Amino acid sequence: MNDPILESGLETEDYSDSGERLNLDIPASAAGIRFDAALASLLTDYSRSRLVRWIESGRVLLDGRVVAPKTKVWGGESVTVEIETDPQVQAFQPEPVDFPVIYEDASLVVIDKPAGLVVHPAAGNWSGTLLNGLLYRYPDLAQLPRAGIVHRLDKDTSGLMVVARTLTAQTHLVRQLQARSVTRLYLAVAQGRLNTDATIDRPIGRHPRDRLKMAVVEHGKPAITHYRVLMRYRNHTLVQCKLETGRTHQIRVHMQSIGHALAADPVYGGRPPAVTSALATVLQQFNRQALHAAELALLHPDDGRLLGWKAELPTDMVTLLAALQADLEAED
Repeated sequence: MNDPILESGLETEDYSDSGERLNLDIPASAAGIRFDAALASLLTDYSRSRLVRWIESGRVLLDGRVVAPKTKVWGGESVTVEIETDPQVQAFQPEPVDFPVIYEDASLVVIDKPAGLVVHPAAGNWSGTLLNGLLYRYPDLAQLPRAGIVHRLDKDTSGLMVVARTLTAQTHLVRQLQARSVTRLYLAVAQGRLNTDATIDRPIGRHPRDRLKMAVVEHGKPAITHYRVLMRYRNHTLVQCKLETGRTHQIRVHMQSIGHALAADPVYGGRPPAVTSALATVLQQFNRQALHAAELALLHPDDGRLLGWKAELPTDMVTLLAALQADLEAED
């Protein structure tokens, strides 16, 4: 956070989001303007909309009274502000978060991320993320942007991620990702039966009506997914997906766009009826998209060695594949 521009009447030089209380005076130069506008001119580190919320919730008092944001001020009034802790400031704190590390050296950490672990703090998940755990396990990562994270997996996607431990390594890995020289292979269970291998080359952007989703849109960012059929079941297909680009929800959106959304995907798919009750039970209990980042390969940023890793399928996907196989055999 940048240092604020302090105005006369502000009694503290530090009003970072620490839950403190501020006392200040409205300057004469603010005479005749709205209270929220006057406050915004004094507390420049906070957005006006945020200050309005504080005023409306009673966190800001004008001469000891709760008033409306539109109230006009005339200069000389006293203001008391109870600073609300910003979850975004609290988010980048070390916390003991469990995650498996399958490789580490002075420059890299490779993680087998479990499903359910959020990678980066955001609205609704300001703590307990992979980033918090990285800062706890590797304190030096506090010196790097995003604690060394160079790419992400969705919360409910399991599998391999690489994290940089130095700024040089982070820069090198970002460039490899941009150059599409990092190999990322995913295993996914798609709904329906796919007959041939193919490439999906369709741009992805924010969904035009649901801002929480992504979609194939005409003016989206280029996105390319190659998929290969590994096993066909009665109403599902196990595929291997290779990413050329790394758009948000790319595999999930691309597979949905060709009519084969991932099994149990709560956002982009559904739960088609299963023929056997055993499979129906497994699908009902499978509470995430059936997607696993199984293989990762890259050039080591220090010496250019080609390194690769594999992550075994997690238990829930092993159970799902066994149920799909049993369902297929029940058809015979």
